[in-house]
Amino acid sequence: MGFARLSPFLAPSRRAATGALLTVGVLALTALAGSGSVAAQGAVRSVHGDWQIRCDTPPGAKAEQCALIQSVVAEDRSNAGLTVIILKTADQKSKLMRVVAPLGVLLPSGLGLKLDNADIGRAGFVRCLPNGCVAEVVMDDKLLAQLRSAKTATFIIFETPEEGIGFPLSLNGLGEGYDKLP
Repeated sequence: MGFARLSPFLAPSRRAATGALLTVGVLALTALAGSGSVAAQGAVRSVHGDWQIRCDTPPGAKAEQCALIQSVVAEDRSNAGLTVIILKTADQKSKLMRVVAPLGVLLPSGLGLKLDNADIGRAGFVRCLPNGCVAEVVMDDKLLAQLRSAKTATFIIFETPEEGIGFPLSLNGLGEGYDKLP
């Protein structure tokens, strides 16, 4: 799945074919996100601007998984947080962005993304975990280039069809951090 105007949505048949690749990412997300704050999970390997590389070995995995992570809290709602997790699959063939939004989001509206106030599109939520609902994007080179060149990303969730909550996220250090991901 992807942001509508930037990364094409995966067709159902392609989704099934990439299931094995995405499993590694789900395990990493579960291990890194845990039952509390993502910031409390995984060992910090390095800091790149406003981003951290955190590494952990998911239960049952043979190797450590590392991800580039940043968490933010809504300016007007201290109880609403959002975590962005960027990782490469173990086979290095795919780049994934997973966004953990707070519980209570309106799932059909998806997750919106703006880069420096330019509307990029929406991604669908793929599952809800005890600590939040997850939207997932298989990033293409175009999206990665846009993330590298933008200053701010605003992720938008909806609690009602009319009410969106924006989470501004600094992209300072994203490119450097991504390049350092194992």
